[in-house]
Amino acid sequence: MIRVPIKHCRNCGTAVVYRVPDDGDTRERAVCPACDTIHYENPTNVVGTIPVMGERVLLCKRNIEPRWGKWTLPAGFMELNESTAEGASRETIEEAGANFEIGDLFAVMSVVRVGQVHLFYRAQLINEDFAPGHETIEARMFTEEEIPWDEIAFRTVREALRLFFEDRKTGQFGRIHTVDIV
Repeated sequence: MIRVPIKHCRNCGTAVVYRVPDDGDTRERAVCPACDTIHYENPTNVVGTIPVMGERVLLCKRNIEPRWGKWTLPAGFMELNESTAEGASRETIEEAGANFEIGDLFAVMSVVRVGQVHLFYRAQLINEDFAPGHETIEARMFTEEEIPWDEIAFRTVREALRLFFEDRKTGQFGRIHTVDIV
């Protein structure tokens, strides 16, 4: 990930300096010399679902960059004032217009190089009526064999799908998968 350094304090506008804060911290941070605000840079959460009905999974064809025209699970950036499950539900509605019941957390994936944590929930589709939003070209159901694996947008989506189908074959849902994508 290309890190764009913080240049000015978000609190007072003074140019920051990078140093280890005097509060016992061990990492170099952007610190304001005027108001002593310490600016922490933290990973971004991406939340989504693995929506299923019977033997098929719902995928969305992206209408935005990055990876325009590639297939993905309905997912996106978590917003303030929502839980991870609420964010995953919102993204599924925004991207696929799907009717579903949110299930358990399925996977947590750390994507260190881009500073993201992806959280996927299982979801049970209520019907196959979809109304894709502006970020989606098409929402479609696929069996495992029909998935266009070479056209999957992101490694995290490919890994979530692989783990989902692996668990479904063994009937062993219930554990949360943790994956580090390097």
